Amino acid sequence: MRAVDAGALARETAAPAVLRRLASLLYEGVLLFGVVWLVGLAYGVATDQRHALKGSLGLQATLFVALGVYFVYFWSRHGQTLAMRTWRLRLEGPDGRAPGVVRAAVRYLLGWLWLLPSLGIVGLSGLAGGGAIVTVVVVGVIAYAALARLRADRQFLHDVICGTRIVDTVVPPPRPGRTLEDGR
Repeated sequence: MRAVDAGALARETAAPAVLRRLASLLYEGVLLFGVVWLVGLAYGVATDQRHALKGSLGLQATLFVALGVYFVYFWSRHGQTLAMRTWRLRLEGPDGRAPGVVRAAVRYLLGWLWLLPSLGIVGLSGLAGGGAIVTVVVVGVIAYAALARLRADRQFLHDVICGTRIVDTVVPPPRPGRTLEDGR
């Protein structure tokens, strides 16, 4: 049996940097703009929506489901969304493979922990004005991201609860003087 290099094992199991994962999340938002626009357009046409405030709850529910389908499909099939592929990140379950549909769906629901506490504070405090709301949400997102720094594995709370983790798919270059055939 081969001896396991503790440093290599730590590199394999360590989560990518928090800022890199947040950059991927931001890029995901840019890509999802198109999905949200297309689903919103289809909803508006299907329901003959003529005013933005009429049927807004139905639109929100439709968008919630559409985003869930997007994430659950990509996470359970490939372990990566489009943005995660670009940033070379992958989601895996406890067995090291892409999570199943149920685990991916639970992760999607728990992923709303990024926003729901902040939005709850906004709703309960009666804050008005875009600046105050944005400030509370940004502080909440930063606080949630900072929670990952408290864990040795640097995983976010929703990943810990779901038993999933984000890993780096970047393969480090071979060390000088060694080839892949050496097996070292």
